Amino acid sequence: MSRAGRRGVRRLAGLLAGVMVMSLTFAAQGGAADERMPAAAADPHQMTPADLGAFFDGMTPYAIGQANIAGAAIAVVADGHILFAKGYGFADVKSRRPVIADQTLFRAGSVSKLFTWTAVMQLVQAGRLDLDRDINAYLDFEVPEPFGRPITLRDAMTHSTGFEDAVTDLFVNEANQLYPLRKFLLQHMPPVLHPPGKVVAYSNYATALAGYIVQRISGEPYDEYIARHILLPLRMTDSTFQQPLPPRMQPHMATGYRLSSDEDPVPFEYVEAAPAGALTTTVTDMARFMLAQLGGGSLDGTQILEPATVRQMHTPQGRPLPGMNGMDLGFYDENRNGLRIVGHAGDTGAFHADLHLLLDRNVGFFIMVNSTGTAGAADDVRVALFRAFLDRYFPYTPPVEATLRDTARDTARVTGFYASSRHTALRILNALGQSPVTAAADGQIETSALTQLSGVPKRWREVAPLTWREVDGQAHLRFVADEAGAVQYWVSDATIPVEINQRVHGLGQSSMLHLLGGLFVMVILLAVAVWAGGAIIRRRFRQPLVLPRLKASLRLAARVGAVIYLALIVGWLAFFASLTGRDAVVSGELLGWFIPLYVLGVLAIIGSVAMIVNAGLRLRMGPGGVLARGGELILGLAGIYGIWGVIHLGLANFLISF
Repeated sequence: MSRAGRRGVRRLAGLLAGVMVMSLTFAAQGGAADERMPAAAADPHQMTPADLGAFFDGMTPYAIGQANIAGAAIAVVADGHILFAKGYGFADVKSRRPVIADQTLFRAGSVSKLFTWTAVMQLVQAGRLDLDRDINAYLDFEVPEPFGRPITLRDAMTHSTGFEDAVTDLFVNEANQLYPLRKFLLQHMPPVLHPPGKVVAYSNYATALAGYIVQRISGEPYDEYIARHILLPLRMTDSTFQQPLPPRMQPHMATGYRLSSDEDPVPFEYVEAAPAGALTTTVTDMARFMLAQLGGGSLDGTQILEPATVRQMHTPQGRPLPGMNGMDLGFYDENRNGLRIVGHAGDTGAFHADLHLLLDRNVGFFIMVNSTGTAGAADDVRVALFRAFLDRYFPYTPPVEATLRDTARDTARVTGFYASSRHTALRILNALGQSPVTAAADGQIETSALTQLSGVPKRWREVAPLTWREVDGQAHLRFVADEAGAVQYWVSDATIPVEINQRVHGLGQSSMLHLLGGLFVMVILLAVAVWAGGAIIRRRFRQPLVLPRLKASLRLAARVGAVIYLALIVGWLAFFASLTGRDAVVSGELLGWFIPLYVLGVLAIIGSVAMIVNAGLRLRMGPGGVLARGGELILGLAGIYGIWGVIHLGLANFLISF
């Protein structure tokens, strides 16, 4: 639901939108280089309704069209008023129903969390909740404390609870698959992997937990509390957390698409973890929410929060590194162009949204689209449009930062593989999602986790010890080392600060997984092929293999173990293929995959034991020459690696949710 961690093939549509953005705002896009001073910032345009209309009318239809996105809606507020709100494209492609800013409904994804956090702060303000108290004091079940330090609401609001990520049942396909929030929380409680308050790792579960606390402490169902204490006071009459939608709202709901050219749209997405992502709204309603946040909690004479409470929500609570974007209370920092900016993004399978508050300028920007677009281009489009907006109305000349002369030592320290702190029990997903930091030309580095709109990895030049600046850009990339000087993780203000990228060591590195994993598969395939081929030849020439009973049994078990590993590999490949295009991950649908795969994982470990024992016995006692014994040794070593791989990748944990 967050866009945090969304990596992959990057986005033809984003490139096209970005090219247009760059062409319109070139004077403000350049970063500092050693050889030249940065270009002077362009004179800002006057942010009037007419200028905003001309600006977005010139860019948005092109951007969403090239990205294969059906429709979009954008709102801009400033100084207590809605300056601009307009829809583009289609709410429904088949009927050619247009997007209308004050009528068309979109799913807001994780932007919904801001309402949960607003509700929490209302109860804090009323003295009914304490951000630093053990959350177990507010629950009717217990969250374990494996590190001896309780989880607090402040931890939840800064995504530092330490929870492992959980995605199963966040979305369900049908309304009858929804069940009470308490049941979801009990059945899907993830383990606590990190000491609370220490590691930033985005958690939908923690937000759902906070929503349940709001429900328990207020005595009102969560969706009713939000409606009564936030939506109705702000006159957000076209917004709701109800699922399915009330009948009066259903005709205005935008249709969701992966691609606007798809014949089959995405059905309405039901969010089980409602406090983390179930809001349905219009951009004009969200404009009113932004006005309240920018107005000290007040709108049109109605106060939903005290000014001091709002300031607290907008105040940084912790940063992975000083000077970098970090978490506030529910919002996260997005500082850019020398401006203090907080915001939040949201994603469902089809809908994508982004909210930004320019606190020092009393300006808010909100965008929603109803398609994911070509190769996930919705992310690029919303980022490109917002950055173009910033560069047009708030142009900026980044300060000059000279490149360090000797970067070889630090480059050697930081190159390697890194993985997100946000990961699930299915650790194979995190292993596959690693990103390398590699040395580039002239002492620069690049990382595939941070790319240009075109998908090309960003280049970085070192401007301070363990601190790199984006080449021809204003973003920074910083590495954190322990007391011994070993690099632990990196953070960057080129991305949202809801996770850190932790160093991966040893056999777990992606390069080692590819190398040794490839060799493992080759050995297993060869062992099965030789076993089958030898059996055919011996049968053809009527020359049976004569071995003592124990050795024959061990040899057979080792070969069967190799066959099991092949079945396990094929099974997981088929499982990942089954996830392609899935709009919801539902436990009942995946149960048919997980149990057989986990059973195969256990059987593979048993097969590995047979491979190892068989290799040891054959090496020590024979029979067979050097070639035969060497083959058994290699298979035994593969068995050792197989055990490590099954355990390390979580392929035999018997969890049916992740």
